[in-house]
Amino acid sequence: MREKRGQRVTLQSIADVLGVSRTTVSNAYNRPEHLSEELLQAVFDTAERLGYSGPDPLAHKLRTGRSAAVGLVSTDSLPYAFQDEASSGFLQGVALACERAATSLLLMPLVMDREDSIAQIDRAAVDSMIIYCIADNDRALAAVLKRRIPVVIVDGPREVPGTDWVGLDQIAASAETARLIAALGHREVAILCHRLSDEVYIGNVDDRRLAEATYPVQRERVAGFKEEFLRVTQGQGIVHIAERVVSDIASGRAGADAIMRDFPNVTAIICTCDALAQGVMAAAGLRGLRVPEDLSVTGFDDIPSAKAAGITTVWQPLVEKGEVAGEMLLGHPQVLGSREHALPTRLVVRSTTGPAPRRAAAA
Repeated sequence: MREKRGQRVTLQSIADVLGVSRTTVSNAYNRPEHLSEELLQAVFDTAERLGYSGPDPLAHKLRTGRSAAVGLVSTDSLPYAFQDEASSGFLQGVALACERAATSLLLMPLVMDREDSIAQIDRAAVDSMIIYCIADNDRALAAVLKRRIPVVIVDGPREVPGTDWVGLDQIAASAETARLIAALGHREVAILCHRLSDEVYIGNVDDRRLAEATYPVQRERVAGFKEEFLRVTQGQGIVHIAERVVSDIASGRAGADAIMRDFPNVTAIICTCDALAQGVMAAAGLRGLRVPEDLSVTGFDDIPSAKAAGITTVWQPLVEKGEVAGEMLLGHPQVLGSREHALPTRLVVRSTTGPAPRRAAAA
């Protein structure tokens, strides 16, 4: 029989019906291993009969100081995070880790007004946080650290006191691409990257802007390629850099058009993500250029659509990256420390790279 309308069913209500203590009923929901199977079933049957829906989550947090939730702070908008194959692969990995730990996941994008974002971080009911692709000097990072909870930074600044870190050796990975492009005879190339800093900028990148870049992943991928390419070509190489705001196919197409307009002798375009590379290939096709006979193109990440398109790219374990971040966080020791986990990468050579065209050799 259900409680009368207007009366709130509580743990004590169930305890009174069963003739047991309130603690016994609480254990059924929080420490079921402490009860016999018969008593556990009796509690659940009585709760269902009385219309009890379960413990109040807010009361549980106030009582235990824990909310059994992980916060994910990201610079991507939510629609983009689910549409972009690299971001969605990472999210899948984090979700897998949380599911295994029976922990909720709260997504907190930093695309709204920054004051609102900071306020959201301050009040989020989470026990720990993952920070994904954040800039070196972002105020959100300071807000997260102020909470004094376990934090894992993914693809962001390294060696931040009191945090763990998961990411790649971006410089070494990009250097592999540089050696391939140089070995194929290319000497004038361009790098197409996205968002070196929070300042909205579209155009060519000079040494000063690169030196002032605040997003570690883009900064290191660009620098890793440029430095290695100039080294292995022994001063004969020329590297142009162009920046777009977002990393999608439309940006890749627009970026490629600008590069081929400003630097017509470029024979290879190196992209810091696969989506940009797909856009470059589209732009090349519209100009009647063949890939790789007239223009070589490379990407980074090895998302499924890049594999289908035959793009030469740097593979990274996207889903595993999310899993590792989640597992490091959920297994974090009580005392905040600092651990690092660098994931492997490898260059995957496919059909979008080939020898520099004869026009480059003649030039």
